[in-house]
Amino acid sequence: RGLRRSAATSPGRLSLIGAGLVVLSLLTGLVGTLAMQDRGATTDGLVEHREPLAAAAQEVHRSLSDADATAASAFLSPGAESPELRQRYERDIAKAGAALAKAASDAGSTGGAAEQVDIISRQLPTYTGLVETARTNDRQGYPVGAAYLREASQLLRSEILPAAERLYEIDNDRLAEAQDDAAGVPWVTVVLLLGLAAALLYTQAYLRRTTNRVFNVGLLVATGAVGVAVLWTTVALTVQGVLVSQGRDDGSEQAGLLVDARISALRARADETLTLVARGGGQEYEEEFTEQFGRFAGPDGEGGLLARARAEAEDTAAEGPLRSASQAATAWRSAHERIRELDDSGNHRQAVTSALDTGDDAGAAAAFTRLDNDLADAIGTARQEFVDDTTAASRALTLLAPGFAVLSVVAALGATLGIRERLREYR
Repeated sequence: RGLRRSAATSPGRLSLIGAGLVVLSLLTGLVGTLAMQDRGATTDGLVEHREPLAAAAQEVHRSLSDADATAASAFLSPGAESPELRQRYERDIAKAGAALAKAASDAGSTGGAAEQVDIISRQLPTYTGLVETARTNDRQGYPVGAAYLREASQLLRSEILPAAERLYEIDNDRLAEAQDDAAGVPWVTVVLLLGLAAALLYTQAYLRRTTNRVFNVGLLVATGAVGVAVLWTTVALTVQGVLVSQGRDDGSEQAGLLVDARISALRARADETLTLVARGGGQEYEEEFTEQFGRFAGPDGEGGLLARARAEAEDTAAEGPLRSASQAATAWRSAHERIRELDDSGNHRQAVTSALDTGDDAGAAAAFTRLDNDLADAIGTARQEFVDDTTAASRALTLLAPGFAVLSVVAALGATLGIRERLREYR
């Protein structure tokens, strides 16, 4: 009843309006400041946390795929095992272990991720044990070594790599969600800010109507502060959102596409060598080689994931490595056909030599190495593009949170002084 009686008088209405403007100004400042701080933290977290975890999950899959291909190549090597291939295999296993430990650091927050990490952790020692058993039997001249190697590869492909792929998908989905959050519109802040601006304009129109005063300095200052907040917030969030989206399109998504291509190439290389290990009984590996090669390079080396990546990388630093990768894929396809011709005609030893000879620039080993190096360069370029764009997006929010808080306080003080000036006229 007291409020109704107070609102029935002009001073009472002005007091209520002033209190409402102050509360709305401070509420807008609080909500907006927290929203800008959260947005800045989310953007920083993309570079410092989310993308490195997704990259670690990628590295688990890539390293294990390369280990599979390298183990098969080492097994095929005539005579003593190649020290270079042995070192590469051990390096791959070490990288996979380190990347798995990093990916597992945040797996507890997602049940699905923890389950995949557990599968990889349990099965990886079994895989390496089978590979060692295959090596031991091969050194002693026992043909059963090839069976152990195929069993190891089957374990890797049926259980470990699917778990690694699922882990990557989980981390990549969480990266995409964080990017969406960082580039989204803070609707609550927008509504409050526009509502505050409308309330200030309405109050000035009301005072002009009831007091015949054209200007109110306090309310003009408050309106100006809100206008600056609207303009600053709009520009900063627009620039930040564009840069985050650009970092996703040209950076993380392009890197993911290239990692898929590289993993398919590694699996195709493992299939190529395992076909030779099987000595005439590796038709399933040859079929999978055709499938994996077609996936990343198309039937002739000019299509697949590489073609998509080239189309998206036009006029960027990754265009050169991707063009070179396509050329290497075409050369590899031709070399593979020569290997199959030799093996199918009974020249197994020559086929093995053709598959493993790194000194032959037109051979499969040299072409695959060029392809893998080119894809690694392009992935590094894409990841750097992500870091550069997302870091620039974070800089666009510099001082926005404290600035928003200061401007909201200025708006509250301006509204208080403006209404107080009118109230004095009734005394």
